[in-house]
Amino acid sequence: RGDDLVHDGDVDLAAEWFGGEVNIPVMHQVVTAQLAAARQGTHKTRTRAEVRGGGAKPWKQKGTGRARHGSTRSPQWVGGGVSHGRTPSDWSQRVNRKMRRSALRSALTDRLSGGNVVVVDRFAFDAPRTKDAVAALTALDAGPKVLLVLADFDEAAVLSVRNLGDVHTVLVDQLNTHDVLISDTVVIEEAAVALIGTGMRS
Repeated sequence: RGDDLVHDGDVDLAAEWFGGEVNIPVMHQVVTAQLAAARQGTHKTRTRAEVRGGGAKPWKQKGTGRARHGSTRSPQWVGGGVSHGRTPSDWSQRVNRKMRRSALRSALTDRLSGGNVVVVDRFAFDAPRTKDAVAALTALDAGPKVLLVLADFDEAAVLSVRNLGDVHTVLVDQLNTHDVLISDTVVIEEAAVALIGTGMRS
């Protein structure tokens, strides 16, 4: 059983998530896929066939001395359609569950090896108060950018850190590689440690 745990101060962390090898290529691929999936892909331009109007030939073909045109909705006209414009796209990339788990394990291992993982009994307050959240994070000696991982939704905790721009809060089933890597310190509730990876599905 000792090989299954990583000791961090007073808390034993599962080696499955905190004791693996740091696989940078896998982390890169998973983060790239995650950012690609976050793109809306709703961008759209109209082609000359979709722009309203332009059905009549602006002037006769010959005899005017001007360039010949068949429509005022050609791309070279102001108000005309766009040639080779952007169309709705699905940018998502398929990444299997094994790769996502490996990337998250690598990210958590990297943060732990740098001393940037803090496990707390519970991050909770009697009432929402930003000042109390700042004091708590300062006492934990957390870095500028903090990822707060909660075991379950706590309205007081969420509202207390909501106005702190460098603090990002996620439930443990939403924990992901990108959020871990962009944070300086990962603060995890002790009850959430055993639940890491529960939100990953094939």
